[in-house]
This record gives sequence, structure tokens and C-alpha cells, in this order.
Amino acid sequence: MRRVALLAIAFAVAAAACSGGGDCDTDEPGHVTFTKGHALTVRIADAPDERARGLMGVTSLPPDEGMAFVYAAPTQETFWMKDTPIPLSIAFIDGDRVVAIREMVPCTGDTCPTYDAQAPYTYAVEANRGWFAEHGITEGDRVRSFDGPFCR
Repeated sequence: MRRVALLAIAFAVAAAACSGGGDCDTDEPGHVTFTKGHALTVRIADAPDERARGLMGVTSLPPDEGMAFVYAAPTQETFWMKDTPIPLSIAFIDGDRVVAIREMVPCTGDTCPTYDAQAPYTYAVEANRGWFAEHGITEGDRVRSFDGPFCR
């Protein structure tokens, strides 16, 4: 219970920072650590333009790196792979619980499939396709910590 409260406080601070309107222009990575001990170093996308761009045009990711899409309030936005040439997995996370994991395929056409959590979430984490399965992370698992340079 205490872990949930601490993550909720950390996320509230991040959400407040996201809605603050300031811009700090940092390239510092964040970190997401799951309760099973596996961690990803992530680029933070916490502004609408950053979330829209995501990993478009990125041709490769190191094995334990990805991107975290941070929202100031629970959302049910969908994701797509428009102009993203590498296959990715995405974990939708609400508070400290993984609510859904989806496997996404590259799309270069005009019409691309969308991927959703089918539930509200507060942030989403993309990694190389299969990363979550390879590390035994499944829906319902928990996030131990999430930190980063939340600047907006």
C-alpha cells in the first residue's frame, strides 16, 4: 500500500510538472523499473508535440531503452506506428499497474492500425518489440519506480 501511495505522489508531481507550461529543453533520460527488477531507460514525451512525434523515424533502439509518454491526467488515447520503422511493444500503465501490453508493427502507409489499452492509463512505455514478454512483464504487474526530467 505504501509503494502505491509513493508512486501516486511521484506521478502527481510529474503530472503537475507536465501542466506547468515551462519548457526546460532537456535530453536527460528517465527510468522505469518494474517490480520484477527489470528497468528501461526512457526518453520522456510529456508535451503534446513530443507525444505526437514519439519514435517516428527512429531506426533502432538499444536493448533496454524506450520512450515514456506521460499524461497529466488519465487518458484513453490510442497509439499508431505511422513512419516508425521498428516494431515496438507498448505497456499502458495506470498509477503503478500495467493495464495492457500491445505488440505494434511498423507502418509507412497512409492508413495505420491503432493500439489502445481499453482502459484509462496515466503513462505508456514503448520498447523494442517483445521486451516486456522477454522480461516476464505481463498485464497486472507493477511498476516499482518511474523517474525522469519532467519539464513541461
